[in-house]
Amino acid sequence: MRHGKKFNHLGRQTAHRKAMLANMACSLIEHKRINTTVAKAKALKQFVEPMITKSKTDTTHNRRIVMSKLRQKDAVAELFRDVAPKIGDRPGGYTRIIKLGNRLGDNADMAMIELVDYNELYNAGKPEKKTTRRSRRGGKKATTTAPVAETKASNEEE
Repeated sequence: MRHGKKFNHLGRQTAHRKAMLANMACSLIEHKRINTTVAKAKALKQFVEPMITKSKTDTTHNRRIVMSKLRQKDAVAELFRDVAPKIGDRPGGYTRIIKLGNRLGDNADMAMIELVDYNELYNAGKPEKKTTRRSRRGGKKATTTAPVAETKASNEEE
């Protein structure tokens, strides 16, 4: 049974797991894509996406929170300086996991995890358009101005 099992422990002790995820996140921020196993990629996605969300607002408090998780000053600087402005309008889903097949030595499932906005192959065919969120409620209708103009025109003809 898996009662209360919130995340994958990856077969490691807590300190080793946190250090490994911090190093993988720094590599992802630096290189924009890394190859790893599928399980580590999924764990890394849960680890790094909240930090990318925090980097969208550049405050001292957010920098300290991210620094406590990443532990590398240059990675934090690059995250806030380069990555955050590029993904500033995206509401979430900053990373993409692409499965690559099995590793030759131990047949482990491999995957490539990458930052979505830095892949030129997927973004080349699509023009950059900014979408706006719309509510489900109906807005003001434009038909209120048209009947007024018609009634004035019909009154002048009489």
